[in-house]
Amino acid sequence: MRKRPIFANGQFYHVYNRGTDRRRIFMDDKDHFRFIHDLFEFNDANIILNNTYHWGRIPIGKERKPRKILVDIVAYALMPNHYHLLLQQRRDNGISLFLQKLGSGYTGYFNLRHERSGVLFQGKYKAKHIDQDRYLRHLIFYLHLNPLDIFYKNWKEKGLHATRRIEKDLENYRWTSYLDYIGKQNFSSLLNFDVIRDFDLPIGAKEHKKQIATWLSGYPAKQEDIRALLF
Repeated sequence: MRKRPIFANGQFYHVYNRGTDRRRIFMDDKDHFRFIHDLFEFNDANIILNNTYHWGRIPIGKERKPRKILVDIVAYALMPNHYHLLLQQRRDNGISLFLQKLGSGYTGYFNLRHERSGVLFQGKYKAKHIDQDRYLRHLIFYLHLNPLDIFYKNWKEKGLHATRRIEKDLENYRWTSYLDYIGKQNFSSLLNFDVIRDFDLPIGAKEHKKQIATWLSGYPAKQEDIRALLF
């Protein structure tokens, strides 16, 4: 098993986990929305005593301390039985605290809603230090193309070429950061593009679609190298 890196402020990390026994961790849209909600709410060093806040709106009679952001979320992908996050640590112990709060909070919600008990995720989350520009590019494309696993079985081995149909499939899948990267606001309040402005990364509809199409067509030949870089 790969040793988890020591997290450092200002550095980027690929963080991921899957359901125990490869079980689904998202059963429907409500579960997806809750996880997105938790990505926002638990990204805070303050103790959240009652997770009733929703996207910054404060219930009547409640006061909320200014948020102390733990991590910058750069990209993400939620799949039926796993998730991927590209994070930059903002404060000491930020990633560890964020993932601890996220994992326990979402598990508590999921178990209550689906009338189950016990662990939901397959052990502790995995993490990989992304220490080169090209790794950032590879990871963002990899995350945004993850939903193709649902629509096109074994595409990573057989290969795919970008078509309008594939483009629409990616746009119709709300649970990645792809839509925000191509300029269609989805869950934009989650993401911080400012931390990657100095990198040559494709943000904006025309450039992102162009580069992701090129990356997609060449994936089968380089999939082993890419997985070695990212996992």
